[in-house]
Amino acid sequence: MFKNKVTELLDTALIERSDLFLIDFTINSENHIKVIIDGDNGVLVEDCMFISRAIEHNLDREEEDFSLEVMSAGAASPLTHQRQYLKNIERTLKVKTASEEIEGKLTEATNDTIKLEWKVREPKPIGKGKVTVKKEANIPYENIVEAKVMIKF
Repeated sequence: MFKNKVTELLDTALIERSDLFLIDFTINSENHIKVIIDGDNGVLVEDCMFISRAIEHNLDREEEDFSLEVMSAGAASPLTHQRQYLKNIERTLKVKTASEEIEGKLTEATNDTIKLEWKVREPKPIGKGKVTVKKEANIPYENIVEAKVMIKF
């Protein structure tokens, strides 16, 4: 009953703010509510406050004792939703699949796959020395074990 009410409040808030989307949502046995959100344009403190107020102001503490934590996904968190890939186009990702690990620039994110591009130094086909070669890979979402944005300073 309590979880259904919180879920309904959260869904209503996310419909009102369509630029935000849910990454994770849990309620443990002690009624600790944990909500992790992301946004098409990032997440500000005000966005977390909006979601927090949408839930907290519509629950009665006299009926249920609860704690509430609303946070953003964070820069080092793995990407888990297609919308996260869309907002990170042109950024460098490290993508692990079952068979390989690729670090490259995300150039495209469709409904089914992502496209990474990167450069490598390979031996020349003829003669000595190396040449820089541009590589690309189309990776279906279901093959991605983990993908993270590589933060460059």
